[in-house]
Parts: sequence; C-alpha cells; structure tokens
Amino acid sequence: MTNSRTFVTELLEQADIAINGSRPWDLQVHDESMFTDILARGNLGLGESYMAGAWDCTQLDELFHRLIRAKLHEQIRPSRLLWHHLKSRLFNLQSKSRAFEVGQRHYDIGNPLYQAMLDSRMVYTCGYWHHAHSLEQAQEHKLELVCQKLQLQPGMRVLDIGCGWGSFMQYAAERYGVECVGITVSKEQTELGRQRCQGLPIEFRLQDYRELNESFDAIVSLGMFEHVGQRNYRTYMQAAKRCLAPNGLFLMHTIGRNRDRKGTDPWITKYIFPNGELPCLAHIDEASRDLFCAEDIHNFGADYDPTLMAWYHNFAQHEDEIRADKGDTFVRMWRYYLLSCAGAFRARDLQVWQWVFSHHGVSGGYQRPVLSSDAADAQAL
Repeated sequence: MTNSRTFVTELLEQADIAINGSRPWDLQVHDESMFTDILARGNLGLGESYMAGAWDCTQLDELFHRLIRAKLHEQIRPSRLLWHHLKSRLFNLQSKSRAFEVGQRHYDIGNPLYQAMLDSRMVYTCGYWHHAHSLEQAQEHKLELVCQKLQLQPGMRVLDIGCGWGSFMQYAAERYGVECVGITVSKEQTELGRQRCQGLPIEFRLQDYRELNESFDAIVSLGMFEHVGQRNYRTYMQAAKRCLAPNGLFLMHTIGRNRDRKGTDPWITKYIFPNGELPCLAHIDEASRDLFCAEDIHNFGADYDPTLMAWYHNFAQHEDEIRADKGDTFVRMWRYYLLSCAGAFRARDLQVWQWVFSHHGVSGGYQRPVLSSDAADAQAL
C-alpha cells in the first residue's frame, strides 16, 4: 500500500496535485486502497473509487484539467484494461442489435434529470459561446448557426439523425418554416419530444440510422456520431448519402479526439455511454471519402468546457432531489461524468467538430456563415 501511495503521489506532483492538500484541486483521500485500485485499473479504478466515496475533490474539473494536461494517464497502462481494448477491435460494439442499448442505459434513465440539467430547449450537445453569456443563449446561438450553415429555407424537408428531445427540429420548424423527421434510439426522448413539439410539422421515429432510405433537402446530426463506432462509420455516411437530395447539405456535429485509436475511456463506457467511440479527423475523412465533398470543418471544442460547467451548475442545484430519487452513488457518478469531461475539454484533449458536406461541391464555393453577437436574438424576434 505504501509503495502504491508513493508512486501515485509522485505522479500527481507532476501535475501540481497533492494528496490531502489545501487547494481545491487536491485529492482528499478517505480510503487508501484507492491507490492500488488506480494502479491496477487506471481510469476505471479512479472513477469507481470516487463513486464509492474513497476520495473527494472540491474542484474535480480542475483536477482533471491538470491530470490530462500533464498526460499522467499515459504513465498508467494496467493490464486489466486489455480486454476493454480487445473488445473494440474484435467485435462490432455498435451493431444494429446493440443500437438501442445506449438509449436504454443513458437517455432513458429519466427525463426529469435532463430537464433539471439542460437549458429550456433541452439541447444535449455543446453550446456556441462566441458571443453568448448564458447556457440558454449559447444553445440558441448554436442552433441558429446550424440552421444558417444548412442554408434552410421554408418548405424544406429536414432529417435529424439522433434528434434527442427535438430541440433542433423545434427551433428550425419555428424559425425557418421547415418540416422535420427525427430519429432516436430513446423511448423517453421520443415520448417527451412529441409532447414538446405538438402542433409543429415534426415527426419522431424510434429508428436506427441504417434503416433510412428516403429523400431529404438537408440532414443534420448533432452529437450522435459518437455512438456509431469505427466499424460503422462508412455505413453511416452511406445512409446519409442515399437520403440527401442532390443539392442538399449535411451537417454533422461530433465530439472528436486528437489521436487515432479504438475504444474510449473504460469508466465512461461502463457507466455513461455504453459502446461509445470517439472519432479522429482521419476517421471522418476516410468514411466520407468518395461519398461527399467536405465543404467546411469548424472546431469549437473549447466551448464544451463552459457548456458542461453550466450543466453541472444546474445539476448541483437539484442534487438533493436527484439523490432522493437515484441515490448518492448516482449523484457522485454524474458529478464525476460532467466535471471530468469539462476538464478534458479544458485541456483540449477532446474537440467538437461541425462538418458540412455536399454531394459534389457547392457551385462557386461554400461560405461559412458568421454569427454576429445579436444574430440569434434578432432571429428570435
């Protein structure tokens, strides 16, 4: 135990993190078995020991920012995690038969949790903070930016792959007069989305993207590609290809990573997003090659830090009622999820990309819209 504690202490010193120190990002250790657990199981051991109450930290987001910037995770490669990486290489963890698992285990855990955490439109993807001063404004600006990038016009028929609770479709239908079809693998999202979008030309479907085969003037996919998996990237792009009208635009918004590797964080996979996998730029380029012309690639990954912190602020305001409903272990798990991800985006280890595709290239060239400080607010009026 002493050797494990010494080794972990020396590692943390490289990131200016202390054991039982006085700064908000220092670890407060309650059970010293956590040191052995971390060395044996890496990120999985770190997350599970936090869930069990073995340690605490006042500012988890800054702890992870420091851990990741110092690349300490690269110095711990426990052999017990080998199976996690082998699974992603040997099996299609995002096959059609598994497609609805993430819906059941993440999105269907209860709409009240997401209603408490998200903005009023229930946008569960990164906001656009370039001119925004609140979560509400950042999400509205993001939706407006997407609509402008797609060059939406009244009467268009738009497909939303991974539509969530319908936030984009509702915005686009109300502001741009379009008709929308949204697909999701979550029953809870479908039911609440239909209630929220009553009276609008919006259709919700509980459907896998591989089943799509009809024409749309524009296609959008916000935060769904993370659930597709490398073995299915080409299939996903082919589905978008066959559904996009000849002169249409396809916008794909996804979290991405800097390195080309299979699998994802084992704690996130086990507790938050089963079977998830983050792409790198090369994966998307290869999957779309000879199918689409990439008109625009926009990275605003740094904006996910304030988005996640805003979600955590909302979550923290409802912790007591969430704890009463789901228990303290869930509260610690969800806090760890939001704040560890905020730290990762702050460290620029993770990115957010919006790709805009066309079939053969926009005649005369595609121009990315520039959202002015009051563009979305003016549109709302």
